[in-house]
Amino acid sequence: MVDRLLALDSRAWLSRSWTTRPRRPGESETAYTFVDRADFLARVEQDGFLEYTEFLGTGHLYGTPNLDPPDGHDVILEIELNGAQQVKERCPSAKLIVVVPPSHADQEARLRARGDNEEHIRRRLEVGADEEQLGLKIADAVVVNDDIERAAQEVAGIIARYR
Repeated sequence: MVDRLLALDSRAWLSRSWTTRPRRPGESETAYTFVDRADFLARVEQDGFLEYTEFLGTGHLYGTPNLDPPDGHDVILEIELNGAQQVKERCPSAKLIVVVPPSHADQEARLRARGDNEEHIRRRLEVGADEEQLGLKIADAVVVNDDIERAAQEVAGIIARYR
């Protein structure tokens, strides 16, 4: 959906997250900045992240590097809830748009389609239910990702309203 949003809004700029997890089969090399744990932790020591977290107890770290967007662009972060809370603490004016799946069955199907293992799927669904409830409480806006084109247009409209 984010790719579609970027195509709709020339003033949106996506920050690419870092991760220590390996790239999934068929996943683009540009989906993340893939690094080893030592490089990630060195960046943490340099205060090089806006937010970071270990995701789902997997041992894999994810983080948003300190931002350097082009002038006149709105920053888009595609992050999980813990990271969003960190961003809101550091940047209170940040707007949180929570994107939710149409159902837990749809979320499970999406995780399976991208090749996640059974344990990850189980854990992601378990944590996702709790995250969704908290996300709905702290969100500035909520978008249901039932149709990529419609959801991207809705997010673009929300961003335009906050501008």
